[in-house]
Amino acid sequence: MSMQVKGTLLQILKMETGVSKAGKEWKKQDFVIETNEQFPKKVCFTLFGDKISLIDSISEGSELEVYFSLESRDFNGKWYHNINAWKIEKAGAVNAAGSYPPAFPSGEIPPPEQSDDSGNDLPF
Repeated sequence: MSMQVKGTLLQILKMETGVSKAGKEWKKQDFVIETNEQFPKKVCFTLFGDKISLIDSISEGSELEVYFSLESRDFNGKWYHNINAWKIEKAGAVNAAGSYPPAFPSGEIPPPEQSDDSGNDLPF
């Protein structure tokens, strides 16, 4: 399940590290945003491994769009939930020029194709 939400970055929490039962090192970074809704919600997201670098260049107070997936797991009869962020964009960041990229990079619209009506029996 993949979703997205827009909001303001409130806090970047301390990075956590550890070693799994299998002996692999792991690291995670949590951050909190407040949604831009009529009744704002605070949501804590988690970045794992190399995804931590997504938050490096973003400062608190920035407007973000966070793409995430939800995951739940059972541990000893109790369910735990993760909100895993996999992409972060500054809200409203379209491109350096402040507009969407042009459909035709050269800026010119190509001429319509010339058709040869021979062998074409369609009325249009």
